[in-house]
Amino acid sequence: MILNDAIQEIIDNILSVSGKLDPKNIEEMSGLLQSSKNVFVMGLGRSGLVARAFAMRLMHLGISVYVVGETTTPALSPEDCLLAISGSGETFSIISAAEIAHKRGTKIIAVTSYVDSTLGEMADLIVHIKGRTKIDSEKNYITRQINGKHQSLSPMGTLFEVTSLIFLDGLIAQLMVEMGKTEEDMKARHTLIE
Repeated sequence: MILNDAIQEIIDNILSVSGKLDPKNIEEMSGLLQSSKNVFVMGLGRSGLVARAFAMRLMHLGISVYVVGETTTPALSPEDCLLAISGSGETFSIISAAEIAHKRGTKIIAVTSYVDSTLGEMADLIVHIKGRTKIDSEKNYITRQINGKHQSLSPMGTLFEVTSLIFLDGLIAQLMVEMGKTEEDMKARHTLIE
């Protein structure tokens, strides 16, 4: 079934990314998230949903976190960090926000498939999440076949988005251990107003 093949493709991508993570990079990212006065997260579209899910878990850990674009988001400062999620690393509003953060001295963490993108070049720390982003599609069938690049079963940015979500949830588990937090601690901070 196509469904099973697509799921396997997503799982394979997650395992590939997981196997290539640099422990020093993850340690630096974890330290930055814990030591920043405020953590700002952003992404657009489905990457924005991933950013919001990560923000919720950071809040559960007691980290001061804001989603860029919300009306209650304060100004950036040099004591803060911005975590920007963009598969292409070229999304206009992400680049614009990163430029503002850079000018204000805010540390930038980029989660992207393209480390040499505009976002990657501005970032203080890059997490490379391999995925087929929207700009990867080779339209010519013959060219794809010659190059051995077969059409992905996962549409558009799915591989990047799902892998980013899994990576960031894994990072939450890492942060829980480093911060000495339990699931009960996190549940105590979960919203009661729903």
